Amino acid sequence: MRRSHVVALLCLVALLIYPVINPWQPYPQGVMLMMFLLAIQATSWNIISGYAGYISLGHSMFLGLGSYTAAIIALHTGVNPLWVAPLGGVTAVIVAVLAGAVVLRTRGHAFVIITIALLLSAQIVATNWDSLTNGSDGITLELPFWSADFQNIPFYYAFLLLLVLTVLFSAWIARTKFGTGLVAIREDEGKAAAIGVNTTVLKILAYAASSFFIGVAGGVYAYYQTFLNPVGSFAILGSVLIVLAALVGGRGTLYGPVIGAFIVSLVNEGATVYGGNSQTRVLIMGLILVLVVLFLPAGLLPSLSAAWRRRHPVEVSFTDQVGALSHNTAVVRSRLPVSSDRPGPLLEVRGVSKRFGGLVAVDGADLVVERGSITALIGPNGSGKTTLFNLITGAMPLDSGTITFNGKRIEKLPPWTRGHLGLGRTFQVTRLFKDMTVLQNVVAPQPDGKLRTMLADAVSGAEAARARDLLDVVGLGALAQQKAGSLSYGQQKLVELAQVLMLAPELVLLDEPAGGVNPSLLGRLTEVIRELNRDGVTFLVVEHNIPLVLSLCDPVNVFARGKCISSGPPARIREDPLVLDAYLGDDWRADAHA
Repeated sequence: MRRSHVVALLCLVALLIYPVINPWQPYPQGVMLMMFLLAIQATSWNIISGYAGYISLGHSMFLGLGSYTAAIIALHTGVNPLWVAPLGGVTAVIVAVLAGAVVLRTRGHAFVIITIALLLSAQIVATNWDSLTNGSDGITLELPFWSADFQNIPFYYAFLLLLVLTVLFSAWIARTKFGTGLVAIREDEGKAAAIGVNTTVLKILAYAASSFFIGVAGGVYAYYQTFLNPVGSFAILGSVLIVLAALVGGRGTLYGPVIGAFIVSLVNEGATVYGGNSQTRVLIMGLILVLVVLFLPAGLLPSLSAAWRRRHPVEVSFTDQVGALSHNTAVVRSRLPVSSDRPGPLLEVRGVSKRFGGLVAVDGADLVVERGSITALIGPNGSGKTTLFNLITGAMPLDSGTITFNGKRIEKLPPWTRGHLGLGRTFQVTRLFKDMTVLQNVVAPQPDGKLRTMLADAVSGAEAARARDLLDVVGLGALAQQKAGSLSYGQQKLVELAQVLMLAPELVLLDEPAGGVNPSLLGRLTEVIRELNRDGVTFLVVEHNIPLVLSLCDPVNVFARGKCISSGPPARIREDPLVLDAYLGDDWRADAHA
């Protein structure tokens, strides 16, 4: 068991026994249960804003929604608010899904502003919907049904239970391909879409997941307060405290939001007791936020972990040496679809064009990739090769033309759907998720959009085992637990290839696979491509290393000025006058004769 889990378990035991050994102190119990409430909110917020990187400043809205749901049901049915508190979570999820389907189309500052607008809109609705919410007069609930001798102890354990469930829920998400997909979105949303991650669905699910336990806690909180009104239930300061707690402890970590919530709650309580007025409390919270941004931008836990690693460095070799290449590529072949035996071209590009203002990057281009081939696409810089790759994979929309993959028109499909159909790509400059481990990078791709795939275990089980097998295929199995950003450039190229193979693609687009690669790894990369091609994977390769292209690829297509000017076997391309004039030049002719 990890050290952090042991410490967390010991802390939980101490919190469980505290009311038993000190039952007659209602004030400390009240302070601690408010710490639990803030920790529930910060841990839930961490799912959408820590894992996925979409910062929400309106998350206290879900606490208000849960509070009003439980209070209104209790008021009209006579049922105790504690028993209907889960319905507060359901209300929060429904609102999160409906709102997320719209607001998650934006990103960055726009998303932050819209979440604040949602919070304020909820306050306005609660104020003006008198018939349901009693407006600004608020809702008063009955006092707790248990004896006053128990004081705050039932609420203490209720919030502690919700906190444990929230942390376990967050930990489970982090273990799944759903969690690795969220981190991939945070690191590079475009790359995440290219490896089959349905970014739209995952963001909406994350937003909904981040709201449920806050909504449930809102139902319990309404009963604890026994009174709620719109201003108090939908306060912007509540959202600021949530964000501050996660930032103090460490956004994107499991226990950071909990630790941050405890610290912020204690400071907030101290400011309330000794500050004299609410303005002082706001000032203190603002100062803490400034200090965190300036001196602990990563948060407390990540900063402490970094300091520990500096004092206890681990010897790691970052050379271009890799392990023995595994020739057992059955792990790739086993998931290739039956359509890999279908006759005819695998990819057909017809009349595709793309303009950027007055610049024509791709001009009515045609390209055919035969099934089972290693097809090359060469040409001078600026000829439109990478732009064509982006059009084929859906990274950018085309202006005209058609793209047919495996007999299906795909030019209007989103990038992740093209990945699910068996179309994968690597990038000219590697775009690994560098804060994730090598194994997590390879597990992150989602070969289909099924729920069971998203919820599969990414740490252990079949998906992780397949990822390790693919790392063995490219000779990097020994580096599975290293941070991807710590590898050499050539090793990152191999990891990106293994990552794409996780999609079980029929066609892999390689954008300059030899660019920047140490010659000691270039032979390994070529060997892997040939081995995978023998097992049924088709390749389309953009490369400037002409000797490599002529020895590896057949046929070769030559691009110039946004269109294909020549296509054929390497021997003919080598002597084609059009190619020599447009790309290779007279020096190549002289070298070839020599």
